[in-house]
Amino acid sequence: MNDTAQKFNFDPDELREKYRFERDKRIRTDGNSQWVEVKGEYAHFVEDPYLDKEIVREPLTDEVDVAIIGGGFGGLLMGAALRNAGVNNIRVIEKGGDFGGTWYWNRYPGAACDIEAYIYLPLLEELGYMPKRKFADAPEILDHARKIANHFNLYENSCLQTEVTEMRWDEDSSMWIIRTNRNDEIKAHFVAMANGPLHRPKLPGIPGIDDFKGHTFHTSRWDYGYTGGDAHGNLTGLADKSVGIIGTGATAVQCVPHLGAGAKELYVFQRTPSSVDIRNDHETDEKWFNDLKSGWHQDRMDNFNTLVGGGFAEEDLVNDGWTEIFRNIRSLVQNDPGGEMTEEELARKAEIADFQKMEQVRGRVDEIVKDEDTAEHLKPYYRQFCKRPCFHDDYLPTFNRPNVHLIDTHGKGVERITEKGVVVDGKEYALDCLVFATGFEVGTDYTRRAGYELFGRGGQSLTEKWKDGMRTFHGMHTHGFPNCYVMGMSQTGLTANIPHMLKEQSEHIAYIVKHALDGNVRVLETSQQAEDDWIDTINRLARKSEQFYQDCTPGYYNNEGRPGEGDGFLSGQYGGGSVEFFELLEKWRNDGDLPGLEMK
Repeated sequence: MNDTAQKFNFDPDELREKYRFERDKRIRTDGNSQWVEVKGEYAHFVEDPYLDKEIVREPLTDEVDVAIIGGGFGGLLMGAALRNAGVNNIRVIEKGGDFGGTWYWNRYPGAACDIEAYIYLPLLEELGYMPKRKFADAPEILDHARKIANHFNLYENSCLQTEVTEMRWDEDSSMWIIRTNRNDEIKAHFVAMANGPLHRPKLPGIPGIDDFKGHTFHTSRWDYGYTGGDAHGNLTGLADKSVGIIGTGATAVQCVPHLGAGAKELYVFQRTPSSVDIRNDHETDEKWFNDLKSGWHQDRMDNFNTLVGGGFAEEDLVNDGWTEIFRNIRSLVQNDPGGEMTEEELARKAEIADFQKMEQVRGRVDEIVKDEDTAEHLKPYYRQFCKRPCFHDDYLPTFNRPNVHLIDTHGKGVERITEKGVVVDGKEYALDCLVFATGFEVGTDYTRRAGYELFGRGGQSLTEKWKDGMRTFHGMHTHGFPNCYVMGMSQTGLTANIPHMLKEQSEHIAYIVKHALDGNVRVLETSQQAEDDWIDTINRLARKSEQFYQDCTPGYYNNEGRPGEGDGFLSGQYGGGSVEFFELLEKWRNDGDLPGLEMK
């Protein structure tokens, strides 16, 4: 055993080899094409089961200053920023029956945020709202989204239950013409696309997926009419049912305990185990919350981003599983300086701290799960941030229930689906109900995920413009598509706390729009040079993160083992991190001249 192995009670070389072995056996040549698009015969998987009544209205042919596509946190924050900037002629277009985005669709039992609510929920200070717990559940988050919409008067002039079918730039009017499934032809001076990546469910392209004769649904369209119960569990309708669930990511980690408690038999089909650490949820201390000083919310979000971005802060305000690994790195640096702290040395210490953390996570599996074979298959062998870390106190104990069965597929996935159930390693598992916890489309083409096409100058489609990869300036502008802004995670600074990114983007876009409206600027467009320079910056800084994800087990973080391809969830990240990216945007605004944008 080498010195490092003796010191930390694990052998880094052995772990690297184990991680490589587990990754390689999961690599597939079909990448993202392994997923089935939910249209045609699969369209029922995207129907809205939550509507109380359908809105009936006449088609619209009016004009707005700003159209916001999407009513999730991105759209809500965009609307709030515009209101705060004094821009009032705005309209939110949202396909769901209400505001909320991901939290409108994700109503499965146990759904909750896995970033603490004190930094995840937007605009807490503005609304004077105290989250009930450290980790808010889905009903509270959806209610908070509605509160934001009411507070900033976003229901007025909104178009709910409305899907955009096409956006086309009109040169004569310098406006976007937005067509919808309700025959609207709305003109908008500016458009902010806050579609979000987590709304369009995906299905695995498993042979026989349409042969199953039992009941089936996707977790983002949970069928409580079949299962009984509600967002808090009590799934009494499953008491005499054999249930299968495909997918073991963050969604499954939250709903499997309720399925296990409710079903006669539960079969959990696993390709890759999630990293499941202690959640340690608790009610909010009202005195602590009420004593927080003005500006606390931004300070706390910034502190979290600094730490999970690899920076150092004197205090860890969030102090949970997300920031723990970086506390470990700091401890290694302080207690074992090891000479000059080069970039390579820091990377080595980060890897050791990661190994330590994941050994702890794997050790927790052994402590909780009684069956040794089941425990071994539940252990994650990859770097902590190769997949979204999970935090839950009831998931692992669920596998101690006699009616719950882990069906590990050895990294291959389910073999096929039959009329009666699911086949793995030649064995058929008969089911009454099959639940798909397979997540959302995040690695497919942008317009496929959005559900509509954009046509910019000269009729060029965004699909054609981005056929060889996404091209933007600051992740928000793209040449040839004036007065149009993309909100999201691509070609920006990565943060696990997505609402924080959306907040910074919305304030940035609102500043630009207000500048244009006040100056009677009809057209704002990024120059080709600014776009090219940004892509050069992205490519130069992204190499290290792409190498990290190249070594990771396949998943949506790395385009199913193909990082750097397409315009997926983490494609082309600004390698300087979110803190540096936000500072870059602020410096750009302070310049005052909108450098990189052309105006007329």
